[in-house]
Amino acid sequence: MSSSNDTAGAPDVRGRLLIDEPAPGVARLTISNPQRRGALDHAILDAIASTMPALDARCVIVTGQEDMFSAGYDLSGLPEGIVAEEADKLVARPFAAAIDAVEQYEYPTVAALNGHTIGGGLELALACDLRIAAATIALGMPPAQLGLIYSHTGIQKFIDTVGAARTRELFLVGRRIDARTARSWGLVNSVAENGRLSEEALELAVEIAGNAPIAQRGNKRVIRELLEARVQLDPEVERELLELRRSSLSSEDFGEAVRAFGEKRRPEWRGR
Repeated sequence: MSSSNDTAGAPDVRGRLLIDEPAPGVARLTISNPQRRGALDHAILDAIASTMPALDARCVIVTGQEDMFSAGYDLSGLPEGIVAEEADKLVARPFAAAIDAVEQYEYPTVAALNGHTIGGGLELALACDLRIAAATIALGMPPAQLGLIYSHTGIQKFIDTVGAARTRELFLVGRRIDARTARSWGLVNSVAENGRLSEEALELAVEIAGNAPIAQRGNKRVIRELLEARVQLDPEVERELLELRRSSLSSEDFGEAVRAFGEKRRPEWRGR
């Protein structure tokens, strides 16, 4: 593994993203924000976006610390009275840049879900090619509980992975599911034996890194292009969906959800 200012094999800290090389040809990025339950703040998202293109590894593992992979985007950093334009700059753009950097990495990526994986944390996991989960974790998508309309590109990832019926269940019910259920849905590829997630994820990454690089790059691109080719939205419809999402970010309900999150209480919905 190498990047613009790494020392091979030595841990590197950029904001709250830890970078190391646990095996030859394998890079590991660890979300290090345990005080915020692995929440994805600007420092972490910017570090992911800048680090991924600079790596030179045949497989990249993305994981978390302690008992959380990620609780999603850090809502505590949003200002009171946020408007759609501010939300787009503070939430949508940095998150999209990080997701795109993971998806565009030319070699395979593995999400090692060491703990609960919620909201944007789950979309980050879906941006990886493969997912392996600890048996004790929960996974979920809480937009229905936040007054948030999720991005159509994000929802498409879930449809591609688990189908429309399961995507509706995740987004419209909002209930968390356990690792075994996630495995049966195809949301994760495998569930690690108790206490062996790190070892099993590394074994998988080493196996992947040992495969033919020209095949890995080529097959990953073929899969990505085929998936993208199936979804060609009419430009006008796409503009409407983007505006629909922006409208939720400036709604009273989303503002109430942010306040309730900070005050650790249930939101009081007004439907506007």
